[in-house]
Amino acid sequence: MKMNFKNIPGINLIWLLSICVVLFIVGCSGDDCDDVTCPNGFTCEAGICVQDEVDQCEGVVCDENNTCVNGICVENYETVFKIGNITTNETWTKGKVYNLAGKVVVKDGAILTIEEGVIVKGSEGSGSLSSALIIERGAKIQAIGTISEPIIFTSVLDEITPGQLVGNNSTIDKKGLWGGLVILGRAPISAADGDTESQIEGIPADEEFGGFGGTISNDDSGTLKYVSIRHGGALIGDGNEINGLTLGGVGSETSIEYVEVVANLDDGIECFGGTVNITNCIVVEQGDDAIDLDMNYSGTINNVVVFQGSESDSAMEIDGPEGSTHTDGLFELINCTLYGASGSNAKDRAGSLKSKAQGSIQNCVFSGDFDSGIRVRENFDENNDCAAKSDAFDNMLAGSLNIIGNEFTFVAGVDGMIAVYTDVDACIDQITDGIQSSANTAMVDSGNEAVSTSTKGATESIFNGWTWASEKGYIN
Repeated sequence: MKMNFKNIPGINLIWLLSICVVLFIVGCSGDDCDDVTCPNGFTCEAGICVQDEVDQCEGVVCDENNTCVNGICVENYETVFKIGNITTNETWTKGKVYNLAGKVVVKDGAILTIEEGVIVKGSEGSGSLSSALIIERGAKIQAIGTISEPIIFTSVLDEITPGQLVGNNSTIDKKGLWGGLVILGRAPISAADGDTESQIEGIPADEEFGGFGGTISNDDSGTLKYVSIRHGGALIGDGNEINGLTLGGVGSETSIEYVEVVANLDDGIECFGGTVNITNCIVVEQGDDAIDLDMNYSGTINNVVVFQGSESDSAMEIDGPEGSTHTDGLFELINCTLYGASGSNAKDRAGSLKSKAQGSIQNCVFSGDFDSGIRVRENFDENNDCAAKSDAFDNMLAGSLNIIGNEFTFVAGVDGMIAVYTDVDACIDQITDGIQSSANTAMVDSGNEAVSTSTKGATESIFNGWTWASEKGYIN
């Protein structure tokens, strides 16, 4: 039976609706958890069992020098804020966190010593507000960590505290949160227009602390050992993200070994000229190139591991001399293991050799899922009937660029190990089958192989125990 409330004597429709609203509120105001029983560790909320928040420090007793963090007793620590210039010798001491509130510049003649276990955190910001630690020409950094207490450079957004190897919120997608570490020296470089000195990218020309290069091959900028650099790459200048570790004109008396760069927005490690040797370095999921060599860098980089990410460009990008000065130096890359990224973009290349690159790549393994092998550039004069100009491919045929005894596990046979290309679109037809065949022949004659299982490359075990990569499972 259908009831028509309009016909019920004495009932006003508005009054009836008011009663319904009151009844609805009363009906909903009861305790929905009256008949709900939750297991231990859960509490009923609005009729649903919700897991209780666990106090990981409950029952944990720490002494007066320690504080419980996430269930672990860690040393009480002090945060020291740093900004501006360091003009005299200074030591950053173990157990403290040093916050870079902008650019901190160690000036000519000063030595910055960083003790093992120190954490350095860069503030947020870009451009003039970006944070970075810059070692000026003539200054030194002595950052010597240990396998049990590495020195860690990271962002203020990283929740890591002294005594931890990895912060609870440190993930690979967090890039560009601060600047990076820049070391500048007086070793030879080959800059454009025959210049022997230059200004590091991202620092305005009127800032004298950005200058690098000179004539002192054995220049000494200090020591890096057991150092991890994470989550950097913020814009430090117009159109330039800073690298994880930037080395400009750094000399051979500088010692750099056991260095990790993780989740940097730009390059992992970039050398602008210089003669410094780098041993035992690892780069994980950078935004651009893992190892980038410019201005005719002429040192040796030995025992390298690279894990490309889905946004990475080349595992190695190598340029030769830019000008007419210091054109004889040769780089060496030896004992490398470089992993391409699964499902990456078309820029995920094993290597890109261009701008008259000269030196050698030897005993390396290119593995994983690279989208292309080593690319070697040939150049042409678009305004002169595409006449050939000297470039990396010519150096390869002439013997000043050597790719020797490497293994490629992501290709089958000779094709795919190397590709000759040009940036001059109008002359692309000059890259003939004959040119490509010459490159393939040179690769085979130099002992390069496509293999299913590698026997060469880096010793990865030395990165166990002190790196972000080992803690996150990249290193077995």
